[in-house]
Amino acid sequence: MDFGKYRYQLQMKDRESKKKQHVVKLKEVRFRPRIGEHDLNMKVNHAKKFLEDGFKVKITLMFRGRELAHREVGRNLVDNIIGKLADFGTIEKGPIDEGRNIIAFLSSK
Repeated sequence: MDFGKYRYQLQMKDRESKKKQHVVKLKEVRFRPRIGEHDLNMKVNHAKKFLEDGFKVKITLMFRGRELAHREVGRNLVDNIIGKLADFGTIEKGPIDEGRNIIAFLSSK
């Protein structure tokens, strides 16, 4: 058997297997603790759209400077965001403190 033909057949098998794969993509929406109500609603609507399109959504709440002293405000904000998105997705990983950020993952229903 010709080695070139063999390599070609292997490439075709790889392409066929890739066609049947479903890759889950992740979208991130970033928030700050002192975000305004309108800005919050706009970003929540973006996250809703991502969840409706079948993406996973990573919610990141970023703290800077003195905001770190009031992490409970950020935790309440993340809980509020998750509550608004509860109809469109499920919590994959709850709010987790990671350094200067609070992170939560949602997946589409």
